[in-house]
Amino acid sequence: MTPQPEQVWICVEAVDMRLGIDGLSLCIQQTLGKTPCDGSAYAFRNRRGNRIKLLVWDGSGVWLCQRRLHQGRFIWPRADDPVLRLAHTDWQWLITGVDWQRLSASPPAHWRV
Repeated sequence: MTPQPEQVWICVEAVDMRLGIDGLSLCIQQTLGKTPCDGSAYAFRNRRGNRIKLLVWDGSGVWLCQRRLHQGRFIWPRADDPVLRLAHTDWQWLITGVDWQRLSASPPAHWRV
């Protein structure tokens, strides 16, 4: 059975993809000030933007999942905070490589029909 996290947190800064469960858990604790065992999922990306890792606690253990795009890049948020919470639908679009930030963008104020 795969985990169903309550929420997904995006770690905005790129990380070394050689990090495993322990290294990413330490990153969550030290950099983000959160606990990796809170039922949330934490997503990390590499510098090139074509790989992500997801760390999820399911109550009895930790899942570490990885996804790689063969073409293109994941559209990653740019924020002042080191972590950003995503809605479930935004997460689903992000992992497919779609520009999820443009899906809910409001039209420019000066544009008229």
